[in-house]
Amino acid sequence: MKTTEIAAGTYQLSVDVENILFEGLWEIPKGVTLNSYIIKGEKTAIVDGVCGWDGVPENLFSLLKELEIEPASIKYLVVNHVEPDHSGWIEAFQKINKDFQILCSKKGKELLTAFYGLTDNVTVVGDNDTFDLGEGHVLQFAEIPNVHWPDTIGTFDQLTGVLFSCDAFGSFGKYEGRIFAEEFSEAELKEYEKETIRYYSNIVSFFSPQVKTAIKKVSNLPLKLIAPGHGLCWKNTKAVMDAYDAYADYQKGPAREEITFIWGSMYGMTESAVKEALKVLEGEDITVHVHRVPEDSWGTVLTSAWTSTGIVLAMPTYEFKMFPPMSAVLEELGKKKTLNRKAFRFGSYGWSGGAERELAEINTRLNMGWEFLEPVEFKGIPAKEDFKKIEIQLKELVKQVKEAVKG
Repeated sequence: MKTTEIAAGTYQLSVDVENILFEGLWEIPKGVTLNSYIIKGEKTAIVDGVCGWDGVPENLFSLLKELEIEPASIKYLVVNHVEPDHSGWIEAFQKINKDFQILCSKKGKELLTAFYGLTDNVTVVGDNDTFDLGEGHVLQFAEIPNVHWPDTIGTFDQLTGVLFSCDAFGSFGKYEGRIFAEEFSEAELKEYEKETIRYYSNIVSFFSPQVKTAIKKVSNLPLKLIAPGHGLCWKNTKAVMDAYDAYADYQKGPAREEITFIWGSMYGMTESAVKEALKVLEGEDITVHVHRVPEDSWGTVLTSAWTSTGIVLAMPTYEFKMFPPMSAVLEELGKKKTLNRKAFRFGSYGWSGGAERELAEINTRLNMGWEFLEPVEFKGIPAKEDFKKIEIQLKELVKQVKEAVKG
C-alpha cells in the first residue's frame, strides 16, 4: 500500500494485488496495481476507490489514515466506471459516511442501482460538464464509453492538468516504490510494456475502435499527467496515448514484425514437426513467440497474438476436428477480434483429417479475415518431404509478414 502526492492537492492511493485471476479469467503473473485518487480542494473528492479484490475497503481506509483524511469528510465520489474493482468499497463506505454525492455517467447510475441498489445522491455528468471542488480544482468530464465498460468516463482536473483515466491507458504489473513512468529506464519500460500489452489485449482489445475515439477526445485537453486506475502515471502523456493508439491499430493488422507459434500435440507426432519448424524460424530474422496449448493460458497466447502479424498453428486432428485446446484458443482470438493475420497450419492426423474444416468455420463465423497459406497435413509421423513443405511455407509466411508490416 502506498500514498503519493502526484500534483497540487492530489494524491494517489495504490494497492498491489497478486495471485488472482483478473475478472476471474485472466492470469496476471506479475500482479496488478489498484489506483485511487484523492483531490483536496475546499471539498474533498475521491476518484475511483481502491480496495481489496474482495471489495473489503480496509486498504482504502488505511491509506486515508496515512493522509490524515477522515472518511466522513469526503463529500464526493467520482465513479469513472462501476466495475467492482473500482466501486466494490462503496457499500462499506456508506456505513461510515452517509453524506456524500456520487458523480458518474448516465449508464454508471444505472449500474450503481443494479449492483448496489444506489439511487439517491447520484449526479449524472457527461461530456464537458464541470464540477468545482474549490481552490481551483474544477473537474471536467469526458465520456469514453467501452474503454472498457459502457459507463466509463474520464475526469480531468483543470487546475493540475491530471486526467484520471480509469481503465484507459492502464497496465498490469505491480511496481512498488515508483509510480511515474519517467522513473523507469528505457529497458525497464520495454519490460513494462509487456504487461501493458497483456492488459490491453486481454481486457480492452475488443473495444479498439472506442479506444481510438477516446484518444481523439482526451488529446484535445491540456494534459500534464495521465493517472490510470491500474499501472503507472505518465507525465509524457503523448507516449502512452501513442502506444494505445498503436495497440488499437493492431486489431485489424498489420501489427509488428512478429509471429506467434501456437501448438499442441497428443502423442508426439505433431510435436516432432514443431521441433523442425522452430529450427527453421530460428534461422529467420523475425521475433517468434511460442506457446503450447493447453499449458499456456488464453490470455498469454492472446498477448503475443495481438502484436503479431503472423500466426502458425500446429496441432493434430482430434475426432474429425481440431485439437480441442487449439479450437478454444482460436475462438477467444476471434472473439477479441484479432483480425487479418497471415497464417499457416500444419499437423498430423490418424484415421482421417477434419481439422481444416473446423478451422475454416471459425475463421468465417468470427469474421477473422486470416489469410492462410496451403496447410501441410501428414498421416502419423511426418516424413522428410513433410518437413520440407513446412519449411517452404514458413519462409513464405515470414516473407508475407515482413511485406505486410512494411506496407
